[in-house]
Amino acid sequence: MNLFNSALGKNITFVHPAYFIISGFSGILNIKYYYVFLCFVYIVTVLGNTVVMAVIYFDHNLRTPKYIAVFNLAFVDLFGRSTALIPKLLDTLVFDRRYIVYEACVSHMFFILFFVCIQSWTLFTLAYDRFVAICFPLRYHSFVTNQVIAAMLLFVWALSLSLLAFMVGAIDRLSFCNSLVVKSIYCDHAPVYLLACNDTSLNNILAYVVFVIFLCIPLVMIALSYVCISIALSRIAKGEERLKAFKTCTSHLILVAIFFLPILGTNIAAVTSYIHPNSRIINSSMTHIIPALLNPIIYSLKTEEVLISLKNLCKRNRINNTTRKW
Repeated sequence: MNLFNSALGKNITFVHPAYFIISGFSGILNIKYYYVFLCFVYIVTVLGNTVVMAVIYFDHNLRTPKYIAVFNLAFVDLFGRSTALIPKLLDTLVFDRRYIVYEACVSHMFFILFFVCIQSWTLFTLAYDRFVAICFPLRYHSFVTNQVIAAMLLFVWALSLSLLAFMVGAIDRLSFCNSLVVKSIYCDHAPVYLLACNDTSLNNILAYVVFVIFLCIPLVMIALSYVCISIALSRIAKGEERLKAFKTCTSHLILVAIFFLPILGTNIAAVTSYIHPNSRIINSSMTHIIPALLNPIIYSLKTEEVLISLKNLCKRNRINNTTRKW
């Protein structure tokens, strides 16, 4: 046991276990096919997001405010939503390494939640780009600059780091005297702190605060931005121009739907009703891996600018290889 004393000026002993046990799935036949699916998703996610990041990095024409946010989204999907989760998940479930030391469990929890929070506000940043482009087209280059988007993203990273560090750090004030079995496929926040045998009210409050700040507020602001976009589009006389402007928003709306709806649905259902652990685990894993898989496909790789840049980079690389041979 790992013990330490200090809390509000009094000597209090918090009992930290040496390890937790990840329960994983129970009683599901042919679960191996799900693991194969995870491997496929991880490979496609890594390839897709790596291509997007490489194209934006090497093509100076894409060093625009919008693609700074897209690069941030791809970075989060690659290193946070997929790499931080899937390899560890497969190691735990496929090789049956269900014991995870306390410190590693808390660290894993932090990084997964941290990148989820960043992604939600990155989606708002992209909504802000569309809002200004359609509602204030003449002021776009004044309101949406590289410096503005970089400052917005930097603020999101700092806010996420500080709040998540505080929320996850509050796990240290809990004592785990009973079960050490985490009913999930990774060290999720609620399944861990609900195992504690002392007061968890602070952890519960922090969970709601983070939920509101990083999921509810950005979703409401995205919805308000699209209300304003709809009003602006309704004032456009020609239907073709209205449709063309709306098409620039469809990919982003799909990203918002596949990110927010599953994670909100899972959290609301967990609070208001009973969900079988297997169903909650599958829903939770899908909310992490599916957006990371689809984001580069839906928002970037089908965009004309990205496709043109990718073709030019491939052509340039082919010419360079030919020149070296000669």
